[in-house]
Amino acid sequence: MSLIEWGNKLNVDIEEIDNQHKKLVGLVNDLHLAMKERKAKETLGKIIEGLKDYAIVHFATEEKYFDQFNYVNSTSHKREHQGFIDKVNEFNAGFDKGKIMLSMEIMDFLKEWLLNHIQKKDMAYASFFHEKGLK
Repeated sequence: MSLIEWGNKLNVDIEEIDNQHKKLVGLVNDLHLAMKERKAKETLGKIIEGLKDYAIVHFATEEKYFDQFNYVNSTSHKREHQGFIDKVNEFNAGFDKGKIMLSMEIMDFLKEWLLNHIQKKDMAYASFFHEKGLK
């Protein structure tokens, strides 16, 4: 069973962003599965790095639209994005140095952050972006 199940509650009804959200959910699920299967540190490290790299790509997409359409909550939203990247970098650095093991605590953080961010912060911009013609 996946850590995060994709469903309509996560759709912002903007195809590009929904596809990116699905990819992020998939990466978190891949990391969870690899952790449960006790995959090698190298494999886990690659998944963590891939998650961080893809989050940066996704956040850049959202932020491009924030700037293009002058989204009113862009500053706080961008701060949340940076906070997530900082936290994943912290996990990654600790993991690489052997100071942090992947745990359910870390997986719960990733799951809760992603679900809360999509369902609250991203849903808040959805109608605004729809009005600007994004679908």
